[in-house]
Amino acid sequence: MPVFTLPAVAVVAVLMVFPVAFTLYMSVHSWYASSLTSPEFVGLANFKRAFVDDERFRNALWLTIYFTVLATALQLVLGVAVALLLNRPFRGKGVMRAIFLLPMVATPVAIALVWMMMYNPTLGVMNYLVGLVGLGPYNWVSNAAIVIPALAVVDTWEWTPLITLITLAGLATLPVEPYESAQIDGASTAQMFWHITLPLLRPTIVVAVLFRAIDCLKTFDIIYVMTQGGPGFASETLNVYTFQVGLFYFHIGYASSLLVILFALVLGVSLLLIKVRRGSW
Repeated sequence: MPVFTLPAVAVVAVLMVFPVAFTLYMSVHSWYASSLTSPEFVGLANFKRAFVDDERFRNALWLTIYFTVLATALQLVLGVAVALLLNRPFRGKGVMRAIFLLPMVATPVAIALVWMMMYNPTLGVMNYLVGLVGLGPYNWVSNAAIVIPALAVVDTWEWTPLITLITLAGLATLPVEPYESAQIDGASTAQMFWHITLPLLRPTIVVAVLFRAIDCLKTFDIIYVMTQGGPGFASETLNVYTFQVGLFYFHIGYASSLLVILFALVLGVSLLLIKVRRGSW
């Protein structure tokens, strides 16, 4: 190894390898940050506790999957639909694209604060909007039944442009020959969309879903700023629960095991989507 690369390797080892190794080490130990004793080796006891004894963990795991599936599905449908609209030629197309991508520029914390005002049950604009169609009013983030969909809407508003951007890139690379042949054969626009556009866009769409699914599984800032896992534990996803266990209860060993479980979940979803993209499933 050239001597000039050693500083870079050392930085990578310190910033990436060591935290991962330390988390794996602590996941099989029981240790509190406030403890004066050394970590106690407990093997897989932390993982057994999570899946067998900890109902709060099982609830957090379910809410993480629920939020991820709902937010990703909403963003996929809206993102592809908007990309198809923006792919058509019209006046002001460049300006519309730039405006639509603006939500990704703002920080998630700022977006969460804005949506908290919009979700305010008395002064917020959301209850006014749903009231126009005879619905509501709703306690958007203090109602256990709708808090996860409400949070998914916020995440969708922020990150749908990413799927749109990726889909637009995919649409720009599609060949024109299949469409010309389909038009000659008398295919309708809907038939060309279902039988040509979607199959050809499949690799691009799977990549977009992969990015968003991984990010949704790790979502913390929006949820914590808006609800802190409440009401009760109704929006306490795995990230929020791990944060509570590690930094409020100081149980570093158990929190590390929860992080390993989250990593395994993200890795599993990633491998599944990669397999789908390759068309082997």
